Amino acid sequence: MQLPRIIAGQTQPSIAFAPSKIIGIGQNYRAHVAEMGKTIPSEPVMFLKPPSSLLADGASIERPDGYLRVDYEGELGVVIGRRARQVSVDDALGCVLGYVCVNDVTVRDLQQKDGQWTRAKGFDTFCPVGPALVEGLDPRDLRITTRVNGAVKQDSRTSDLIFDVATLIAFVSRHMTLEVGDLISTGTPAGVGNLTVGDVVEIEIEGVGVLRNPVVAPR
Repeated sequence: MQLPRIIAGQTQPSIAFAPSKIIGIGQNYRAHVAEMGKTIPSEPVMFLKPPSSLLADGASIERPDGYLRVDYEGELGVVIGRRARQVSVDDALGCVLGYVCVNDVTVRDLQQKDGQWTRAKGFDTFCPVGPALVEGLDPRDLRITTRVNGAVKQDSRTSDLIFDVATLIAFVSRHMTLEVGDLISTGTPAGVGNLTVGDVVEIEIEGVGVLRNPVVAPR
């Protein structure tokens, strides 16, 4: 998978994006925790998505048949730029290569049924990423918006994260080594909802751009 690389407003040649793992963070915006009927976690809630779920900007999300809810989840993605193991919060942002938009697509039926999230979030095409890898952003207060067919569904700021980016990197690196290219998806705001075949979903993050993907029936 190739992503344009943007440094200080200048587009650079595309870089290969091949994470060894995708670490998702659940329940990391207060309003989203409330809409899901959960309680504020005392530490980050981690899960893994397989690299086979990656999807490029503009490519089609395949909605599997037979499920009531296949939800969009707009998120800020963090791409790791150097190997990180047990890093401190103070040093964590120094491990970042850049930032991307992520759509953490989820079969809500399966998430509730299984009690763990691998199957619900692991389908092929369930991790759209893009439109570019942007370096040098301050991730502490970026606007994040999700639109479906042009209608705004999520509208928040990363300042509302329960655990900020630096805290997440430090926390994950205490439990597993982060390799160059690994992706951390930092959690979704309130307003998640179902996607249907024919929809077009857009994730826009201030300073990063717009990730746009149509929804199609499974091939």
